Amino acid sequence: MNKQTFGKAHVPLSPAVRAGDFVYISGQVPAGANGSIVVGGIEEQTKQVMENVKAALALAGAELADVVKTTVWLEDARDFGAFNNVYGSYFESDPPARTTVESRLMVDIKIEVEAVAYKPL
Repeated sequence: MNKQTFGKAHVPLSPAVRAGDFVYISGQVPAGANGSIVVGGIEEQTKQVMENVKAALALAGAELADVVKTTVWLEDARDFGAFNNVYGSYFESDPPARTTVESRLMVDIKIEVEAVAYKPL
């Protein structure tokens, strides 16, 4: 299998990895272009995370329409409704399979999202 990594991170991971026709996106957090966590609630943080997912996908030549599976970690399950409204705006038709869980996250954030896309070479 041919594996290719894309992008650089300040931690030991690749933002995007292509393995054959699949693109794997590392968990994206609500950090802006300057590396700082976005101020605000779940809506603002979800929007930033989804923009970061889009950017990571683009590194490997993929886009949100190619996403077949996401995994979402919410810091507080009570944020699910508000998260779901923002998330849904990024996948208005044919949304991917998704798993959403409540979890304590590694930094003081409300959400993290990873994605798998199918984009034939």
